[in-house]
Amino acid sequence: MECMYCKGKMERTTAPFHVDRNGYHLVFDKVPAFVCRQCGEVYFDEPEVDSLQAAIKAVDVQAEKNTGSGIT
Repeated sequence: MECMYCKGKMERTTAPFHVDRNGYHLVFDKVPAFVCRQCGEVYFDEPEVDSLQAAIKAVDVQAEKNTGSGIT
């Protein structure tokens, strides 16, 4: 796989995924990803993105229950 930014070679490994929300910060460590050996650009596959989005939504729902206000 070739990096769309620098044309470097992408390596299958893991990378952290950070989410900043109103009121909290999440870090998902060691998410399967492709990382460019040359520039460090990170690409996540669709299944990983779907899983991350589901986890973030679950945290949003719990945060809303705990605070009584919506998180955006």
